[in-house]
Amino acid sequence: MRGFVGVLLAELMVPGTAMASELAGQLPELLYAGEAVAQRDGFAADCDAGSTDACFGTGIIDLIIAAEGLSQALYRHGATTPDMAAASMFLGMPDGMGEGMGNPNPEPLDYDGLRAILDDFVSGLDQAQQAFVLAGEAGDYVITIDPLRVRLDLNGDGVVDEGETLAALLADVMELPEGRTKGDKTSSVDTTIGFDRADAFWFAGYTQVVATPVDLLLAHDFSEIFAAAGHRIFPQAGLPMQEFSRGGTLVMDPETDTLLADMIAVVHTASFPVVEPERLKGVLSRMQAVTALSRQNWEAILLETDDNRELVPSPSQTSLVPDLEVTEEVVAAWMDTLDRVDEILSGELLLPHWRFSQGFDLKAYFETAEETDLVMLLTGQGALPFLRDGPIADAESFGAGNAVFGDRWPNFAIWFN
Repeated sequence: MRGFVGVLLAELMVPGTAMASELAGQLPELLYAGEAVAQRDGFAADCDAGSTDACFGTGIIDLIIAAEGLSQALYRHGATTPDMAAASMFLGMPDGMGEGMGNPNPEPLDYDGLRAILDDFVSGLDQAQQAFVLAGEAGDYVITIDPLRVRLDLNGDGVVDEGETLAALLADVMELPEGRTKGDKTSSVDTTIGFDRADAFWFAGYTQVVATPVDLLLAHDFSEIFAAAGHRIFPQAGLPMQEFSRGGTLVMDPETDTLLADMIAVVHTASFPVVEPERLKGVLSRMQAVTALSRQNWEAILLETDDNRELVPSPSQTSLVPDLEVTEEVVAAWMDTLDRVDEILSGELLLPHWRFSQGFDLKAYFETAEETDLVMLLTGQGALPFLRDGPIADAESFGAGNAVFGDRWPNFAIWFN
């Protein structure tokens, strides 16, 4: 699994109540050396004393702890990427990563163990969010960090080597900026970002973006699908079908046929009883927190008067993202999009279902569902309890966003969260 970006400090000058943290000034080099986690208690103490830059550092460290915890747990149990491009992208691992690249001596894993791993990950994200929200409350700080130099201990061996930088990890799944060559000289690319108070809300929002699908899964009993296909991700963890990833030939060849059989098993077991109703309701709250934090993010962005390598710029600042400029029209369209999403989450605006003239009440689903059967929801019967009359979302509902973002809306959505 892949880690998250890191960040922290230059100087904090806060009118009134906040103070600057000396320790926070060391954060960039601690991140580059992979030593920030060991200083977590110091950052937390400075945060408690009112230093919002230290709160930002605490949030980043908690984010790293959560990411490392998940990555180390997956490595401990021998996680590999299924030999499918889509699965590779979803898991953030190189396509076709075989067992030889994983843990040569994996530990057994059962369903309860996997739930515990995921629950710890969500708890870590929530802890990071709390610190980020505090960091966003005040502070005129700018923290210049090169995220690609941040190091993470992904396998739990206590060593952060060259292959465990964010740059090395991202190089597996995306094209990174390269320096320009002129003659025999190559100029390096500046990949630093000046993180500030507004970005604390951005990070807080992204903790909830990441936690939401994990918490949605944990609200359900997914033991059957794990037993049926978990060996595709944990091939040596002692799961029921571990020894049968290669069988006889039915249609094509032993490997392909068993893979197809496992995919059919996934569809067959994609019915998940709700075992934690309060957690399912909490998923709705998480999504509402994402839109609320995005609004706080933009409120802080639009108050800025500097232009210091902004993660997300205002219309008066310089964009670091090629071919994506932030204009007043873009900001207005994003706010309109948030309004529509909030209406969907509150049940005021219903989702369309291809089979019915009535709309699907997403709020009612999160608050009352007893089972999530993906096939039955898609085909219609599973959607019946959540259908009602009312306005239904369509392209016109998101007309402002469609007009401004066009087919680039996923780029803006990922960037803005």
